[in-house]
Amino acid sequence: MSQRRYELTDEQWEQIRDLFPPYRTGRPPKLGNRSMFNAILWIARSGAPWRDLPERYGSWKTVYSRFCIWRDRGVLSNIFHAVNDEADHENLSIDSTSIRAHQHSAGAKKGL
Repeated sequence: MSQRRYELTDEQWEQIRDLFPPYRTGRPPKLGNRSMFNAILWIARSGAPWRDLPERYGSWKTVYSRFCIWRDRGVLSNIFHAVNDEADHENLSIDSTSIRAHQHSAGAKKGL
């Protein structure tokens, strides 16, 4: 599978692939769990409305339905917690350019 913008790498997919429930009865879905999850990530990361989902992911209604099912069953929450437990904090940094204090918090005298 070619790597596209906003999609999971093979390594990332291997970490979460077992957290998705298998389909139950009826006709199997046309797109697998990875494609559906990539579609949900595309929506989340791009900020676009559901109707603007690229056609390579299939119908936006199908993706939205799967999103609702996974949300209601707690699948997305389980994925978040599993990934959060194995977080890599190596590239985490906070500096004064992202968190600023008001000038008065530096101890300046009042009334000057």
